[in-house]
Amino acid sequence: MTSAKESTTTSESTSTLAKGGSGTITTSQGKTVIADVVVSKIAGLAAREVNGVYALGGGASRAVGALRERIPGASVNHSQGVSVEVGETQAAVDIDIVVEYGVSISDLASGIRRNVIAAIERMTGLQVVEVDITVHDIHVADGSAEESPAGGLTRVE
Repeated sequence: MTSAKESTTTSESTSTLAKGGSGTITTSQGKTVIADVVVSKIAGLAAREVNGVYALGGGASRAVGALRERIPGASVNHSQGVSVEVGETQAAVDIDIVVEYGVSISDLASGIRRNVIAAIERMTGLQVVEVDITVHDIHVADGSAEESPAGGLTRVE
C-alpha cells in the first residue's frame, strides 16, 4: 500500500516526464520546443564519443542498423540504442551498448553518464534526471575478421 506522500511524488514525476512529450523552454521572448528525437540524437552522439563504447543498441537494433547502412543514400541513425522520456523541463535517458573487451564497465558507464548529461543539459537546457545503461555484449576483436559495430562481419585483408 502506498502512502499519500508516495502517490504525490509518483504523479509529479510522471507529469514532469511524460512519455512522448517534448521539452519546452519558455522565455519572455517566446517558446522553444525540443522534440524527443533531438534529445535522443544528442545522447547517442555523446555516448559514442566515450572510448570503450563499441556500438549502441542490442542485437536486433544493430542488425536493422546494418541493413539500413547498406541502402544507398540512407542516413545514419544516431539515436540507435537510445530511448528518452522528455518532459517540460527534465529528461530521462536509456542507452543500450556493446563494450570493447578489457574496458572497465563501471568506469565506462560513469563516463557515458557524464558525457550524455553534459551534452543534453548544455545543448537543450533540460535537466537530465537519470541515464540508465544496459550492456548487451562485449566486443572481442580476433584479428582475422573484424566485426562491424552494426553486427555484421567485415573482412580485414
